[in-house]
Amino acid sequence: MFGPISGAHFNPAVSLVFAIRRELPARELLPYVIAQVAGGIVGVWAAHLMFDETLLQFSLKARTGGAQWFAEGVATFGLVMTILLTLKMREGAVAMAVGLYITAAYWFTASTSFANPAVTVARGLSNTFAGIRPQDVLPFIAAQCAGAVIAWGYCNWQLKEEDTVQ
Repeated sequence: MFGPISGAHFNPAVSLVFAIRRELPARELLPYVIAQVAGGIVGVWAAHLMFDETLLQFSLKARTGGAQWFAEGVATFGLVMTILLTLKMREGAVAMAVGLYITAAYWFTASTSFANPAVTVARGLSNTFAGIRPQDVLPFIAAQCAGAVIAWGYCNWQLKEEDTVQ
């Protein structure tokens, strides 16, 4: 339902890919990222209020190391690949495909598939089972951005139209 408003951009890594593809103007990327991160923070605060938690928190949950970072890269690679390939094959199914992919990725990744830098920042502000220590946030974001850019490159190569020889 947010597709017509913002392109359904809730994920800075996905927005980065659309900026690289020149489908999101470069000058709009930073405002999108700021809005996405702010939305994640407001969302975590809303969850804290709903569950009678202290509003302002910092996570103590360690989520770090090569396996976790690799899992985030894989999760984000798969998310971006799902979006780009579904856009090419069946544009109207993107929302469904993303929801199904994120649900599956939660189960098959060691990191529980954050796959979203805005969510990663927000989870740093929640000392619950979903949290991530603030010092672990930047490596997750780096892995997510790397996975997104690699997926863009892969899909760009995979979807390249072959020149027809006549």
